[in-house]
Amino acid sequence: MTLLILEDEIPAYQKLLSHLKTFFEGDVTSHWARSIAEGRDLLEANSYDLILSDIKLLDGISFDLFNAVEVSCPIIFCSAYDDYLFQAFNTNGIAYILKPYTNTDFIKALEKYQSLFKQGEYDSKLSNETLNALKLALQEEQTNYKKRFVIKRPNGIQLLNTSEISLIEASGDFCIAIDKEGKRHPISQTIGSIVQQLSPNKFFKINRSQIVHIDYIEQIESHFKNRLLITIKGCKEKAMTSTSTTSDFRKWLE
Repeated sequence: MTLLILEDEIPAYQKLLSHLKTFFEGDVTSHWARSIAEGRDLLEANSYDLILSDIKLLDGISFDLFNAVEVSCPIIFCSAYDDYLFQAFNTNGIAYILKPYTNTDFIKALEKYQSLFKQGEYDSKLSNETLNALKLALQEEQTNYKKRFVIKRPNGIQLLNTSEISLIEASGDFCIAIDKEGKRHPISQTIGSIVQQLSPNKFFKINRSQIVHIDYIEQIESHFKNRLLITIKGCKEKAMTSTSTTSDFRKWLE
């Protein structure tokens, strides 16, 4: 098996190579590049069975490399970026490892690749549409949108990731965040303040007192006076758009 490792950090490269040799029982030929320029030279001169790629290289991001050079083998991405970025991978049949990863994480990623590849479900050529979606997700990841809230409880402090919030609703001078499991979490901020901190690609303020997360919208129904009823995961009651926000909400969904 011939592999290409795209990784700018030497210790990370050595760790990947060690895991690969163990998993494939030493039957591995590998090439290594730390930059887009080096990677392009190797891809144009060689063919590979598998690529393991960091996202950030010495001279840019690996997505740009795969935009420029057609790759005909599967890719496993390895990166220290937040889980938020990797939501963009979920529908594309791509394996990834989130640093710092364990040997178990590494094995799961390789097994996912093997399973998809054997079943013919892996699109070995990343489309420009997919790459552009990944770039957009990366730009959001690098923007200082809120990733988590600190929730104060009587018995201590809890961290609530924004990626787990399905709905936020105003309650006087503070708000209640409802997570995907239906649990309620108080946030000591106004809804106006909160909406400014959240990614506009993920969250939308549907009326004066509620913000919804697009990933947890389960159903949308037409309602009277140009309003929409929204069923949201974890929420017992349906949310409703206001007459003034319905049009923008429809555009946002697209």
